[in-house]
Amino acid sequence: MATAAKRPKVAAAGSPAEDGSADAISGFLDWCKTVGLEISPKVYVSKEGTVSDYGMLAREDLQIGEVLFTIPRAALLSQHTTSIRSLLEKDQVFLDSQSGWVPLLLSLLYECTASSSHWHPYLSLWPDLDGTDHPMFWPEEERVRLLQGTGIVEAVNKDLANIQLEYTSIILPFMESHLDIFDPKLHTLELYQRLVAFVMAYSFQEPLDEEDEDEKEPNPPVMVPMADILNHVANHNANLEYSQECLKMVTTQPICKGQEIFNTYGQMANWQLMHMYGFAEPYPGNTDDTADIQMVTVRKAALQGARTEAEGQLVSEQWDFLCQLEMVGEEGAFVIGWEEVLTEEELSMTLKVLCMAAEEFREYKEQEDWEEDTEDEESFTLSNETIPRLKASWKKLLRDSVLLTLESYSSGLSAEQDLLNDKEAYGKLSHREQQALQVRYGQKKILHHLLELVS
Repeated sequence: MATAAKRPKVAAAGSPAEDGSADAISGFLDWCKTVGLEISPKVYVSKEGTVSDYGMLAREDLQIGEVLFTIPRAALLSQHTTSIRSLLEKDQVFLDSQSGWVPLLLSLLYECTASSSHWHPYLSLWPDLDGTDHPMFWPEEERVRLLQGTGIVEAVNKDLANIQLEYTSIILPFMESHLDIFDPKLHTLELYQRLVAFVMAYSFQEPLDEEDEDEKEPNPPVMVPMADILNHVANHNANLEYSQECLKMVTTQPICKGQEIFNTYGQMANWQLMHMYGFAEPYPGNTDDTADIQMVTVRKAALQGARTEAEGQLVSEQWDFLCQLEMVGEEGAFVIGWEEVLTEEELSMTLKVLCMAAEEFREYKEQEDWEEDTEDEESFTLSNETIPRLKASWKKLLRDSVLLTLESYSSGLSAEQDLLNDKEAYGKLSHREQQALQVRYGQKKILHHLLELVS
């Protein structure tokens, strides 16, 4: 099933556009030539035949492994290519942040407001930086009403708090130290918030080499012109490849003439797509979709099952023990996929410990071979095949946890199923309502499937 567009996009060159976007894309394509960004003649950009407004399509049949466009590293917009790179490098000690995005965001703050910016033709594609319908900009009441239970409300609230803190504690003091370059009246918190959403929706993060994954911090995000035009679907047909000299968009599936070309942002659930990009894949298109069971919900289910004060105390001790093992946390979640539990080590250990009788738990705590025991847990698989064979006590705790999770939503599965089946009613929903419905429905389908497995 086709996905909804990642975001509203500008019109294709030569097509009518009331907002002047045809001129913007024409200027952008001219700029691409000047920076050495090479585009295959076998692809083109257009408003026609795409999932929404603007996209890239195949002009000819494409085979696996064909290069669609090549982007020299000098054409990437980052803290290392911005015209204020020397300033950022000199003062980098003041720019540390939890997100690691501050240098790029300062680069964008400057470049998007400098009329003579080298990056102006690229950034002109988003003149108001409001191309995404990001939940961050929804009224709070609407966000809660449509997304309650999905995890997005909590994620957005954290984002907003972090943006406020980052701006007041790092960005504003830095700008006030460089008033010859920045103007706090122009480079406002509102603009900074829009740039954060812009980076969330359009930036790329180069993956680390496998041998470096556990030792190095993640690479900072960069803006990748042309690559950010492609939309995402789980069943994508192109992928961005990195080399020392350049980045290349390469086909991963045969693509017929006239078909749209889709990139991937990774294996992302619908709630993550909604949180980061402002869209969701319609059910059942997102094979990477997941549902979360909050870790504290499992604790709540275990406490509700305690029949005496002593049993309740035992659950609290077991939970503290799991926290010490770093298997659970107050803000953590168990992630449930279509075929298996993606956090199976943590969930299996949690079910095991919380379902122990007092004497068994006491003996378990006293054993010394924890490392070997946790390694055994890592090999345990929680899948559609194995979950029905779990101990009865494990299945009951998991079932109670699922039921508590379903209670966190403001609506039930059957009502949303009816709405999805009624094309006329679904068509009357706003874009936000449709996207939020797809997020909620996919999560509930996964949870109800798990409920069947443990019943």
